[in-house]
Amino acid sequence: MLIDGLQCGHFTPEVFAALRRGSIGAVTVTCGFWEDPMESFDALGRWRDLMAENEATCAVARTPAEIEAVAASGRTAIVLGFQNTDLFGGRIRLVEMFAELGVRVVQLTYNNQNAVGGSCYEPNDSGLARYGREVVREMNRAGMLIDCSHVGERTTLETIAHSERPIAVTHANATSLVPHSRNKGDAILHALRDTGGVMGCAVYRNITGDYYCASVRNWCEMVARTVEIADLDTVAIGTDYGHDNTPADYAWMRMGRWTRGIDYGASSVGKPVRTPKAEWLAEGVSGLGQIPEGLRQVGFQPHEIDKITHGNWLRLYAATFRPN
Repeated sequence: MLIDGLQCGHFTPEVFAALRRGSIGAVTVTCGFWEDPMESFDALGRWRDLMAENEATCAVARTPAEIEAVAASGRTAIVLGFQNTDLFGGRIRLVEMFAELGVRVVQLTYNNQNAVGGSCYEPNDSGLARYGREVVREMNRAGMLIDCSHVGERTTLETIAHSERPIAVTHANATSLVPHSRNKGDAILHALRDTGGVMGCAVYRNITGDYYCASVRNWCEMVARTVEIADLDTVAIGTDYGHDNTPADYAWMRMGRWTRGIDYGASSVGKPVRTPKAEWLAEGVSGLGQIPEGLRQVGFQPHEIDKITHGNWLRLYAATFRPN
């Protein structure tokens, strides 16, 4: 089984079929980026409809046991997630309410500073705010996994220190391997290692680079080097794979409603709005099924491959998720 810590974009029957062809047993989906509470409730409603329409190929899962049961049934388990705490609207009680609706993974900040803490793109990382500490505590209590993928370095380290449960960086790479504001320094990888957290290695070209996108073996070399920085129990898969995103989707992800100008997100001036997929994913998301063999080619043993492809996520989910 393969578990992907984060994907985004437009999920359709064709996407769900491709996930099955790639033997992807579970994926955390992005239900929102900048949306307020009511818009986020609407998003969950749409996901419920989508699950009902595609029950032959997928189902929402709220616990590790449900993930394994859905995967064992030949379907893909869908873990509901958001890439910003805007869905809480500054209301601490909504954390528990969204958890009761099945949300299991929430990123503290997206690309901008918010009331919780600093983001990876702010010139000065403010750290975890007072409200942020309350949100972290409440997410621990409610059974939500804290994600610090787009979060600033200082805020991430303070979150790891403040959280009573291990956290995740669901979709990023090591800055020492691929320098980028979205990626994470060795201090964060070591802190994740020391507290039982997990980082999902990404395939998104803007934060992965051309070399590691050239072949599945090259990408698995990056995974192996990440294991050397942290350890085997800390590294997993979090592709940040986008399904059929359009220019309007990228505009929403990068600019939302917060600016009249242009923001490039993880991209930069002169690059195409839609960055080309990794060469080894030319056939689409089903190509992720090549990862176990790629890991074998770079020297991982079967039990080590199991940890990277699914075991580390299941362990972290068991330590953080709570049944409703």
